[in-house]
Amino acid sequence: MCQLLGMNCNVPTDICFSFAGFQARGGVTDHHRDGWGIAFFEGRGVRVFLDPQPSANSQIAELVRRYPIRSLNVIAHIRKATQGEVKLENTHPFQRELWGQYWIFAHNGNLLDYAPGFDGRFVPVGSTDSEAAFCDILQCLAAEFPDGPPSPQALHAALRRLAIRIGAHGPFNFLLSNGERLFAHCSTRLTYIIRKAPFAVAHLADQDVSVDFSQLTTPEDRVAVIATTPLTDNETWHAIAPGTLLTFRHGAPEALGDTATIAGGSEAEAGSV
Repeated sequence: MCQLLGMNCNVPTDICFSFAGFQARGGVTDHHRDGWGIAFFEGRGVRVFLDPQPSANSQIAELVRRYPIRSLNVIAHIRKATQGEVKLENTHPFQRELWGQYWIFAHNGNLLDYAPGFDGRFVPVGSTDSEAAFCDILQCLAAEFPDGPPSPQALHAALRRLAIRIGAHGPFNFLLSNGERLFAHCSTRLTYIIRKAPFAVAHLADQDVSVDFSQLTTPEDRVAVIATTPLTDNETWHAIAPGTLLTFRHGAPEALGDTATIAGGSEAEAGSV
């Protein structure tokens, strides 16, 4: 199945280091060759880069790897197609508007016998189960909270219920963000790391690349990086327990629901991740 990468931090940060390792999983260190995409929140706007070509030899991916776009929330995806052809419209992450906010979604899994009905406000453009799930989630949120964004606790609870319902159809690992928070749901496999002072050297698992974060950060910086599997081989990553939804804000999980399964984070990164 697919590969997910997310970043949530307390200061605008670029994801160049992490993306260098992630990019290799699209055709070099892994067999996911059916397209890739990445979305960067900047204020109320979003920069989205999509390419149905393998990330390992995508010129757009090379641009992203070398161009330090700083953001508080980033979601990236490398696709291994299960439903839907290898086309641009089926490439994650997907983008929609709700409550005057852009929402970004990427999914790793395969939903079977899943055919939600749509009322017309949120309708899939492509033919993936993933985009259908995204539209289903937003349609349900809009119906449950018609007057605008709910409290963080109510939003977390609603997303948890939706994850359970949709996840009954198959693996439903996903990343979702509205630019204020990043939501990470683990169905089968998802990991994260919190990097913060004191910073150290990190080495990528998929490329022979290292970075000394102590040279790029301030003591106040904190960044959460979420990935399907750990991106570095010399740091401690924490497995998210299956069935858990975590809400990340300012580079750390918020105590909104599934806190009993949160592993204690220690390291953090900022400046460049």
